[in-house]
Amino acid sequence: MKKLIWAALAFSLLAMTSHGQNTPVADLAGGYSYLHLNGSNGASGANLNGFSASLGVNVNNWLGIVGDFGVYHGSPSGVGLTGETFTFGPRISFRQSDKFVPFVQALFGGSHFSASAGGLTASTTPFAFGFGGGVDVGIGGSGKWAVRPQFDYIGMRSNGSTQNSERISIGIVYHIGQK
Repeated sequence: MKKLIWAALAFSLLAMTSHGQNTPVADLAGGYSYLHLNGSNGASGANLNGFSASLGVNVNNWLGIVGDFGVYHGSPSGVGLTGETFTFGPRISFRQSDKFVPFVQALFGGSHFSASAGGLTASTTPFAFGFGGGVDVGIGGSGKWAVRPQFDYIGMRSNGSTQNSERISIGIVYHIGQK
């Protein structure tokens, strides 16, 4: 019986070690993003298209630190609207396989929006926060590349009010190194 317990313990340690080796040191992602700014007080919302990129560094096989940056543009009702988001925070990954790695994240930082119409411009730089997640779906056999669909709620807080928005992204991920 003792041999069976020792064998199970050794197998468990070996499995945990090999599981940790599948964790990339970092990942770099970039792709298309759709940002929907919700309307309020009778105003209609705005749809913006753009690009987002992130760099995540993994502390261990489930916790990472992420920097996320996005640039979006649209012309609702003839008004040129450009926005940027720059947020940072923790990401929790659920690694059971290299082929399918879901994650959740909480990001905090800032945003900058500018609008122009008829020669007039205005801008604002509110505090931004986001909560969401996605999944890295491995492509190819090397484990280095993945496709990442992602959804985030993004709130922008300024002057005592919050602008609610949603971001849907699809991008390519490159996993850097392995732990």
